[in-house]
Amino acid sequence: MPNNLKTIIISRTDGIGDVILTLPICGIIKQHYPDAKILFIGRTYTEPIINCCEHVDGFINADGLTLEKLKNYHADAILHVFPNKLIASLSKQAGIKLRIGTTNRIFHWTTVNRLVILSRKNATIHESQLNCNLLKPLGITLCPSIIGMAKYYGLNKFEPLEERWNAMFDRTKINIILHPKSNKSAREWSLNNYSELIRLLPTKDYKVFISGSKEEGELLKEWITTLPPETIDITGKMTLSQFISFINKSNLLVAASTGPLHIAASCGRVAIGIFPPIKPINPTRWQPIGMMAGYLCVDKKCSACRDNPQQCHCINEITPQQVIEKSENILANIKR
Repeated sequence: MPNNLKTIIISRTDGIGDVILTLPICGIIKQHYPDAKILFIGRTYTEPIINCCEHVDGFINADGLTLEKLKNYHADAILHVFPNKLIASLSKQAGIKLRIGTTNRIFHWTTVNRLVILSRKNATIHESQLNCNLLKPLGITLCPSIIGMAKYYGLNKFEPLEERWNAMFDRTKINIILHPKSNKSAREWSLNNYSELIRLLPTKDYKVFISGSKEEGELLKEWITTLPPETIDITGKMTLSQFISFINKSNLLVAASTGPLHIAASCGRVAIGIFPPIKPINPTRWQPIGMMAGYLCVDKKCSACRDNPQQCHCINEITPQQVIEKSENILANIKR
């Protein structure tokens, strides 16, 4: 195990869900190096996620990162979880002694000094477990099970939820968030299925919220007008920090493989993911991790929609009734 690692940087500059599934390695590193400072390089829009993690001591904004800024952190090691050519180059120029990256990027062969053989495209294990391979040069061989990974999230530093949002909840009911869109990052369950799901949820037992970004809200505007009047539209109305806190206060979230699904799972909420059976975007790689997380996926091999993501028949074979049964089974286990 390397000695004198006082500051370790984790670099992951892609989406919210990807960042969340990287946070467990921060918890694992803290377990092995409790006195080390962990910094996280991410994009501006992911900062609220990173700020919620108790294992991360500081955020470094990748947008506008310069050599001088990176030097000022005096890092001893950097893990390039998501390959970024500029950051890899800057980390070498900054003189970071231990620079860890995968063999799958040619630029890593000249910018890092600890190459790890890691192929995500053909992986047969979960994304969070793949990340553990990058810990080996730190002398860490721990790779928890999918369920075991949940305890390493450390998401517990939530911004207080504003009263106007908190007042929306009905604590006599199950407050469920439906997040229909994915910013085109995943195969999506149809709006017809979401409509049917809402119709099947008894209003005496459930309060339904529709979430999404401001742009997604525009896409959903016409559809939302067809929903029961009790349905609450929260698309584009909150900052990400407030939305994280809102999810944390809810009971249940249903979504495709997208950021809010992983937020809910990492917060310990009931999180139901709806997935296609196509590699590498199936639940084997991307299922939500949490003690109250679950997923639905048809049991067959299919890649018919690979070139046309908007026509995924397999994901729409999953019925609203199956979603309800999956949710209620998890909720029933909570009450026991």
